[in-house]
Formats: sequence, C-alpha cells, structure tokens
Amino acid sequence: RKEYVDLYVNYMFNKSVKKPFEDFMKGFLRGCPARNWKMFLPEELQVLLQGHTTFDWHLLEKNVMYSGYEKLDQTIRNFWTVFHKLPEEKKKMFLAFLTGSDKITGYGTERFGFCIVALQEENPDELSPRASTCQRILFLP
Repeated sequence: RKEYVDLYVNYMFNKSVKKPFEDFMKGFLRGCPARNWKMFLPEELQVLLQGHTTFDWHLLEKNVMYSGYEKLDQTIRNFWTVFHKLPEEKKKMFLAFLTGSDKITGYGTERFGFCIVALQEENPDELSPRASTCQRILFLP
C-alpha cells in the first residue's frame, strides 16, 4: 500500500503536471530570464512579485502630496482621522481602491506615496471620492 500511495502521490504532484509546467516555465523564462531572478533571495523575490502585506500607515500619510489642499486643511485632517480609525482590512480596501492592489509592491511604504487632489466642483458634497489607479491619485471633493 505504501508503494501505491507513493506512486500515486508522485503521479498527481509531479508526472501529471510535468508537461503543462514545462510549457509554463518555458514561456515564463522567455519573458523573464532565470539569470535575472537568481540575484534575489526567495523572500525578496516574493516581495517583488507579490508586494508588501504589512504597512506603516503613518509613514504612508507622511509620503502623500497634495494639490488644491494643504496638509493642515480641515478636510485632510478629517480624512486622516477617519482613515487611521479604520480596521486594517478597510485600510487595505482603500489601498486597492487607490492603486488596484491591496499590497504595496517594490520598495515598500517608505517610498510609496500618492497624491490627494481637490475636486473643484460647485457642489462637492454631492460627489464621491474617485481614484486614478495608474497614477495613484485620490480625487477628494
């Protein structure tokens, strides 16, 4: 029985996926040659590909730039007061709204920033915040 189980497990996890995995690896290495990846430790490569999963939200606040607002404007102070009271999951949802991902890729929070831009509209109370995910801009009425 042990030999049967060993052979079955080997088939399921190795032999049955060998061809599809080789095809995937061939295509992956065509776009991302292995020599470029060998300089990274596994942990560094994981962060590079998947992003950081823990954040210093106060450091993120320090990295924000403002257009049409000043750091001490009441709207901005209210925004950050509410933001810091949110549970961690809601903060990550905000990050996904802003960037399209709930992780910060690359260098981490210390180099990650975004811009809060004032929407110049006649009735700002009738508008909702919008985001430009590619440029990491939050349009705040």
